[in-house]
Amino acid sequence: MSELTSTKPYMIRAMHEWCTDNSLTPHLLVAVDGHTRVPVAYVKDGEIVLNINYSATRNLLISNEAVTFSARFGGVASDLYVPMHAIRGIFARENGQGMFFQSEESDVTVSEPGESDAEGLPRSDEGLEKKQKPIKKKPFLKLVK
Repeated sequence: MSELTSTKPYMIRAMHEWCTDNSLTPHLLVAVDGHTRVPVAYVKDGEIVLNINYSATRNLLISNEAVTFSARFGGVASDLYVPMHAIRGIFARENGQGMFFQSEESDVTVSEPGESDAEGLPRSDEGLEKKQKPIKKKPFLKLVK
């Protein structure tokens, strides 16, 4: 029997639709790693919260592999790529209701301090496998205002 697809992208699409149907602002909580492409200046403690409301994004696509869109940060347009394994949750800004996910330790690794690519993101080079450690964080809720 073939392996089933993850329910995570379906839940994210459903929560996004629920937020927009109820005039709420959907936000993604993202753990930034070498596969994630977001503005580094807005990353705090290895995470970033992204507004994925249709009014704040352009060409928003929530596929089974990743969430991609364009958005402005400080007036500068950026193309963002967030793989599904990096998404920690989706919630409504106004009331905090949403869904949060456990980390997928088998897919996600963090580079040693001081090792990053030209954009300031941790490198995902295969040669660094010996120096990388798996993320072992428990899920938590962060208040976003």
